[in-house]
Amino acid sequence: MLRLLHTADVHLGARHADLGEQAAAQRERQFGAFRASVDLALQERVDLVLIAGDLFDSNTQPRRSVERAAMELARLAAAKVRTVIIPGTHDVYDRSSVYRAYDLIALAGLPSGTDLLTILTPDRPDVVLPAVDAVVFGRVFPTKRAPESPLARFDASSDERATWRIGMIHGSVEIPGRTDADEVVFTKEEIAASGLDYLALGHWHSSLGARSGSVQYAYSGAPEPVALDQDQAGRVLLVTLDVRDGKRTVSVEERQVGRTRFEKLDLDAAAIASQPALIDELLTRADPDLVLDARLTGVRRDELDIATDEVEAALAPSFLKVRIRDRSVPALTPGPLPPPDTIAGTFIRDLEARIAELEASDRAGDAGELRDALRLGRLLLAGHEVSL
Repeated sequence: MLRLLHTADVHLGARHADLGEQAAAQRERQFGAFRASVDLALQERVDLVLIAGDLFDSNTQPRRSVERAAMELARLAAAKVRTVIIPGTHDVYDRSSVYRAYDLIALAGLPSGTDLLTILTPDRPDVVLPAVDAVVFGRVFPTKRAPESPLARFDASSDERATWRIGMIHGSVEIPGRTDADEVVFTKEEIAASGLDYLALGHWHSSLGARSGSVQYAYSGAPEPVALDQDQAGRVLLVTLDVRDGKRTVSVEERQVGRTRFEKLDLDAAAIASQPALIDELLTRADPDLVLDARLTGVRRDELDIATDEVEAALAPSFLKVRIRDRSVPALTPGPLPPPDTIAGTFIRDLEARIAELEASDRAGDAGELRDALRLGRLLLAGHEVSL
């Protein structure tokens, strides 16, 4: 039996220019998820760790950042857990590659020629690991855009150097119309013909597992979201390969390692008393690791005045990120309408008729604007002060 931990897309050193002052904190979250992945590998006593590309966010990394990553790899080596890494599309193995600029093996304090830490490249496309009875193939190119499929003409079925045949690719499974512009693309048919027992994939930041023919393949996803809309990131995969009575089995288990949490919340606008009350309610969920996406829904009272940008600004210090969207709609006029020969009666009847036409035509956006105009008009006609 072989047990391995599969991760990818760690993106250490990401700049996060869009996060402003929170950029440094997000970089620390990403490193924390990498450390948590190493902790999990040690706790689970896996035999092998696979990092399927984009360990680093770019090839421009300060030495201290690479040394920090190397120290985590050294922890695995000290426990006799072997690690295999392939470059990705961010830390691509070109002339300026971070793997050329720094000797990661030496920085981890390991001797040259060790099999405790291996970086697969176009010049070293595979490694045999006798201690775990596995051969690992890295399908890697020296350019960001692959000249062909990494599985073109690849077939490991006749390789008898070890019991287990494992592949690593950083790229996209072909989805017509969606992956046409991706740098590295391969097909499910090529996976099925690869002769591998397990194919460890990187590049997609959400975890996903499937089979093609007899080959189990999976994306581990990013261990910590690289962008704050990646609500399916935050995991690594524990993979168990076993053979009993001549039958090979591969099982994949997701494990959470990232700190970032995501919550989507719908709030009934009819139950919100005021903007300060809304802020107070949302503050009960305050969490510096939470990305909160809150929507106001339903029908709101005319007097409810909500400025979503002000609410977001008030909540920002208490969350990793917060987004407030107002999808509520003003009510139509309740009760008996004013007489039709009055300004109020004419105004309300005219707008409500136009709203009904727009809603019947599925033009909800336009109808919503008129509902808001109707709300403001009712307030003005009732003598209220209205600010836009």
